[in-house]
Amino acid sequence: MAAVAPTPGSITLRSMTAADVAVVLELERELFPHDAWPESFFYDELAQAEPALAAERATRRYWVAEATQPQGRGVIVGYAGMMCVLPLADVQTIAVAPAAQGRGLGTRLLAEIEAEAVRRGAEDLLLEVREDNPAAQRLYLRVGFEQIHKRRAYYPDGGDALIMRKHLADPKPSTAANLMGAP
Repeated sequence: MAAVAPTPGSITLRSMTAADVAVVLELERELFPHDAWPESFFYDELAQAEPALAAERATRRYWVAEATQPQGRGVIVGYAGMMCVLPLADVQTIAVAPAAQGRGLGTRLLAEIEAEAVRRGAEDLLLEVREDNPAAQRLYLRVGFEQIHKRRAYYPDGGDALIMRKHLADPKPSTAANLMGAP
């Protein structure tokens, strides 16, 4: 993958399509050599997203971050995806090419996921992050996530995962609570 050092203003986010999978897969394998998703996972996820499914049935949403090159050609420098099955949303994946790291793109992709989760009515946003990935952990902590659990040997290479959560909305009281006069 060609090294791209985009400026923040030169990056646009758009919905991922099946035509993007080959480039995304190349980046996936570069960034996650021990636990990269197989190609079929991306197609399976996109099959559960718009426009493959009607908006009210789609449980997934995926984006690519594209940097515009001087010759006008777009190069994918990041991607992200979420699943939303109310009342929860889950960060399925988030990745930024090494040449584009440290410029706020990870934060921007995460904000896009959070905005979509809120739009869909999710109360919490969850994610798994490798315990040996402190840079990603710092990002998640900085934007309001908290560690709630640890899954041992979660990743194919035996690496542990930290489960993190960000509250997006207060849950609505149940009908039973309303009848009992609870706040």
